[in-house]
Amino acid sequence: MAGPSPISVYALRLGPGEEILSSLVRFVEEKELKAPFVITCVGSVTKATLRLANATASNTNEIIHLNEKFEIVSLVGTLNKDAHLHISLADKDGKTVGGHAVGDLEVFTTAEIVIGEGSDLHFTREMDEHTGFPELVIGSRSELA
Repeated sequence: MAGPSPISVYALRLGPGEEILSSLVRFVEEKELKAPFVITCVGSVTKATLRLANATASNTNEIIHLNEKFEIVSLVGTLNKDAHLHISLADKDGKTVGGHAVGDLEVFTTAEIVIGEGSDLHFTREMDEHTGFPELVIGSRSELA
């Protein structure tokens, strides 16, 4: 655990056909952000690939591919090199589905995303032998100097 830390805030709007996850990773790389996270996101997608909650390190193929129009009702997570994002989507009837965002988050009309960065923090990921997944490691930028 590290902090508290002041934050910087960035805003990004993606248009039809753009892919959200790769666009966020590219944005973070271009801005050289060290501890980025999604504050909020609204918009819509035409498809998404999600890993479901019952996936384990030995069975990561609990994946669904969605190909219809959805409203983004939530997008949260950290955006370091190996982004860890969860998304909730609502269909035309208001029914929701969510999970770990794997990719293929293709924007339908817009994706309005607000990104924060902990100015004094540094995020990395390391394999956790207990979970079998690369987990967040939170450091202080002063430790890097």
